[in-house]
Amino acid sequence: MAGDNPSLKTRKSVLKSEDWWAVWIGLFVFILGLGPIFEKDLLGWIVQHRVWTDIGQSVGPMSLEYQSLSGSMSAVLTYLFMLGLTGVAVAAMGKNLFRYAIGFTIIFWVVFGCMVAGNFAYISATPEMRAALEIPWSLSLGEKGYVVAIIIGIIISNFFPSGAEFLKDSAKPEWFIRTGIVILGAVIGIKALGAFGLAGSVILRALFLAIVAQLIYWPIIYYFSRRFFHLTREWAVPLAFGCSTSGVSAVIASGGAIRTSPQVMTLVSTVIIIFTVVEIQILPWFTQAFLYKEPVVAGAWIGLSIKTDGGVIGAGAVSDSLIRAKALASLGIRWEDGWTLMTATTIRVFIDGFLGVWIFILAIIWAAFRLNGEKASKVSKVTPREIWERFPKFIIGFSLTFLIIVAIGLTNPHMVKGAETGAGHANAVRTLFFSLCFFSVGLSADFRKLWVKGIGRIMAIYAFCVFGFIMWIGLLVCWLFYHGVVPPEIVKS
Repeated sequence: MAGDNPSLKTRKSVLKSEDWWAVWIGLFVFILGLGPIFEKDLLGWIVQHRVWTDIGQSVGPMSLEYQSLSGSMSAVLTYLFMLGLTGVAVAAMGKNLFRYAIGFTIIFWVVFGCMVAGNFAYISATPEMRAALEIPWSLSLGEKGYVVAIIIGIIISNFFPSGAEFLKDSAKPEWFIRTGIVILGAVIGIKALGAFGLAGSVILRALFLAIVAQLIYWPIIYYFSRRFFHLTREWAVPLAFGCSTSGVSAVIASGGAIRTSPQVMTLVSTVIIIFTVVEIQILPWFTQAFLYKEPVVAGAWIGLSIKTDGGVIGAGAVSDSLIRAKALASLGIRWEDGWTLMTATTIRVFIDGFLGVWIFILAIIWAAFRLNGEKASKVSKVTPREIWERFPKFIIGFSLTFLIIVAIGLTNPHMVKGAETGAGHANAVRTLFFSLCFFSVGLSADFRKLWVKGIGRIMAIYAFCVFGFIMWIGLLVCWLFYHGVVPPEIVKS
């Protein structure tokens, strides 16, 4: 009978899996993003959120080819595109498409508003942007509307629980983040290609530094969380990943791999965002005071210490400027600009790139020991099928998009410019998926329950880990790797 055909059963499971649909949707967006390589702009109409002081300039299409589109029309087309992509998947999975569409529509436009608000110059502008925007200060979050989205989600969850309940079938944090990570592979691939042209010594050391530091950080954080703060594995694993690797992306990816509850991801993500804001304000001034003789060490330290891409870039740019000014005033040396920022960004690229590797390892360990809550039973033999069932499929998509972009760049260098443009367009879709995820995570955050679960403990652990040893171990490791590596000097003619 047809129902006994294994291939049909496999096909059904693939079509019913959110994890697989994250791969399909991410790859579809990625393929559309390859259009500029062949002089076909297929995603340039996607809405782009801009840092603004005049709200009329806050949104517009990505590409100059679509500049005839108004910002509002670009937003509507993007909404229909996102609803169509996810709606097909929802229908294929046998869910209630009508209910999903209503909830998704509300969520999308709330998130859209959060993105606009989050790009207000006083919130998101990095320090090097302030002069052009004519503003005296900004929070320098650089994370667009993520912070606003998670805050609004939390407010709805705690003050309008009936609204949160209505939207929960359309709020899918794990699915949204997995889809975004598949697309992220192409963005990381483009950054990696750019890195091949940088100073070889800095790049090679950055690769090893990213690996070594994470191998040191993760076990220490996990051990302290379990041994001294008595966290369960459900809490300790995402916390350790968030502290040691890619911040919020790592929290949600690792949480999805071990199937932890959304509340865990919400709490840990919120704590990371809070501390990132603090680090952005403190670290550049520390580097100016103590590391002005070692600009590359300073950049590497920032890349290791701050857990968001926007935060790294913002703090790296400020440090670059502050260090060069201090070196000129105190040492009479004119360092070539950009090296502190470049080193920080390169470290962050490798950290982001290795996220898929660490999640892959986590999935295998979770299968090998059959971990479930606080129960663990080592098995004598782990079948490939068991590992495959537990393995997060979005890592396949992430690896594919990354490898395809790198292969294109290495074999056809003339295509890199088109690939970079297309990856930028696809990245706008990735940003939307991440924002939908952040809002959905916040929507599941009932702080009355989170307080019972120990929100105070999580903040205490994170503060202890970051300020107690992560920053200082990172500084030591960066010093060992980069001490004596300095930028070229600018010689006055």
